[in-house]
Amino acid sequence: MSRRALSALGAALVGVLLAGLLAGCGASVTPGPGDSNTLTVMAGSEVKDLEPLLADIRAATGVTVQMAYSGTIEGAEAIANGATTDAAWFSTGNYLSLLPGAGSRVVAQQKIMLSPVVIGVKKSAADRFGWTGNPNVTWKDIQAKSADGSFRFAMTNPAASNSGLVALVGVASALSGSSDSIDTGTIDTAALKEFFKGQTLTAGSSGFLADSYVRDQDTVDGIVNYESILMSLNGSGKLHEPLELIYPKEGIVTADYPFMLLNASKRDAFDKVTAYLRTPDVQKRIMTDTLRRPAIPGVPLDPRFSTQTLIELPFPARLETIDALITAYLDVARKPASAIFVLDLSGSMAGERLDQLKAAMAALTGTDPSITGKFARFRAREQVTIITFSTDVIETREFTIDDTAPDGPDMTAIRDYVNGLRTYNSTAIYSALDAAYQQIVKEQAADPNRLSSIVLMTDGDNNDGISPDQFASDYAALPDQARAIHTYTVLFGDGSKDAMSSIAALTGGALFDATSTSLETIFKQIRGYQ
Repeated sequence: MSRRALSALGAALVGVLLAGLLAGCGASVTPGPGDSNTLTVMAGSEVKDLEPLLADIRAATGVTVQMAYSGTIEGAEAIANGATTDAAWFSTGNYLSLLPGAGSRVVAQQKIMLSPVVIGVKKSAADRFGWTGNPNVTWKDIQAKSADGSFRFAMTNPAASNSGLVALVGVASALSGSSDSIDTGTIDTAALKEFFKGQTLTAGSSGFLADSYVRDQDTVDGIVNYESILMSLNGSGKLHEPLELIYPKEGIVTADYPFMLLNASKRDAFDKVTAYLRTPDVQKRIMTDTLRRPAIPGVPLDPRFSTQTLIELPFPARLETIDALITAYLDVARKPASAIFVLDLSGSMAGERLDQLKAAMAALTGTDPSITGKFARFRAREQVTIITFSTDVIETREFTIDDTAPDGPDMTAIRDYVNGLRTYNSTAIYSALDAAYQQIVKEQAADPNRLSSIVLMTDGDNNDGISPDQFASDYAALPDQARAIHTYTVLFGDGSKDAMSSIAALTGGALFDATSTSLETIFKQIRGYQ
C-alpha cells in the first residue's frame, strides 16, 4: 500500500473516532519536570470514576498520577498528532494500534479492567421474546425483532463513541458471517439496515445515552452499552423495570481499559502503578465500585455478573473496514436523520461571529478536509432544516441530502444559502425554538421514522418574542413524540449559560460551550449526537 493511501486511511479512521469530538481540552498534558514519580495521564472521561484510587496509588507506590480528561476519540487523535503526555488511559487501545503515528508511541500497556458491550432489554420485552435467561439469543434474533417493529433500542453513534463502534462490529460480524468477512469487505448492508430499523435513540457518548434512556425509557425497549453501565442502571433505582442483559451467542467485543505508557523515561513509575492496579485486592475494589470485570485471573466474579461464557469477537484489523462500516451505518443502515439548526442572526452576530457561523455550517457540507470533517458531514438521506431568527423567526429553509458530494447540488445549496445570511435586530430565542418544535411536529406527521434533533445557537440573551415560561408551556403541550426530541444548545459570544442549560435540561439535550472552542469544532462535536 502506498504511503499516500495509508495516510488517507489513517485520516479516515481518526475521522471515525473523532466525528467532531475535538473539544480542545485535555489534548496535551505536560509531564512534571524532572519528576520520575509523576505520571501525567491523558484519560477518557469514562475512567473518572477511578479518581478515588489516585490517593491510594500515591500512598502505595509513591507515584503521583495526574489525570487530564478528554474524549477517548479526541485523545486518540491527539496522541497520533504527538500530544505531550506520559501515559494514556482509555476504554480501548484498538484505535491507537491502527492509527499511523500513534501505535508506535505506545511503549507498554496493561489491561486494567474489562467491560463487554452488550444489550440490555426491558424485562417485559425479554419475557415476551423468550430471551429471559436464554444464553442462545443471537444478533440475528435481535435483528428480526427490530426489523418487524417489535423492538426499539438505543445505541450511541459509532462515529463518535466506542460502545457504538464495537457494537456495530459485533452486529456486522454476526450478520455477515464472521469478522473475517467484514475485514475482506463483505458487509451485509441490507441486513444491517434491517437491524437498525429499531434504533430510535442515539447519542455521542455512552453516559449521555444512559441518561437519555432513563428519560425516554417508556418509549424504548432496550439499550446497547457497556455491561458496567447497564448494571449501574439496574442498580440506580431510576428504571421503571429492570434490564435483562443479553450476551449474543455469536459474540461481543470487550473494552479492556489499557493503561498505556507513552514516555519511556517513566517506565519505572508506570510499572509501579500498573502492578498496583492489577493486584487482586485493587481489582476486586474496581469491580465492586465500578461494575467492571477484573482483568487478571483468580479474582472471583461478583455475583451480580452473568456467568454466561462470553465469545469475544476480534476487532477489525484494517482501517478500510472501520471506514466502510461507519459509512454503511451513517449513509445506508440507520434511519435517516432530520437535523434542525436554529441560528441567531441578531445584530450582535454581525462581523466575525457571523463569519464563524458560516464557516461552521459550511464545514458540515463536506468541504472540511480535516480528519474530523469526514464523518461530521451531512449524511445521505438526511433532511437539514435551517431556522434563522432575530426579532422573530426570519425564515425556515429545508434541504434534503441525496448527493453527498461536497461540490454536488445538495451540499452546494446549503452553502449558498448560509453564505447569504445577514444580521438583523433583536433576539427572540424562545419564539425560534418554539418554531423548531412545530417543524418537528410537521416532519413527524410526514415521516415518524427519522432520528431527529435540534441545534440552537445564540450569542445573546432573549429580549424579544415569547418568554421562557411560555415556551415551557408550549413544549409541555406538544405530542409525546415531539417532546422526545432533544435540543443541543450552543453557548456562543455573550449568550446566557443559565438559559442554554435550562433549555438543554428541559428537552433532554446537552449544552456545548463555544466561548472557548471554535464554533466549527462544536458543530462537529454535536454531529456525534445527531
